[in-house]
Amino acid sequence: MASSQLPPGWTLEEIRRVSGDREARPLHTARVVTGWPVQSGRLRPEIVLGFHDLCLVKAVNDEDWYMGSLNDDGSVTCWSIYGNFYDALRGL
Repeated sequence: MASSQLPPGWTLEEIRRVSGDREARPLHTARVVTGWPVQSGRLRPEIVLGFHDLCLVKAVNDEDWYMGSLNDDGSVTCWSIYGNFYDALRGL
């Protein structure tokens, strides 16, 4: 099974503080990630973070962060993109 991890230089407490979500957590990367602005149809997740019904996803070989909904089946449907992690957290 794919692993779950945090962005380099960040702790879970820092992520929770900046996002305002005390239940934020890293999720396994073995999931389907689709939707806008994913032009090729799917992303290959390197990092997936859960914030209740929302997710932030960093794809392999991509520095951007994708925001989307965490679906009941574990997949993620993206609708927004951020150039850095801090801005993505603040956008939740």
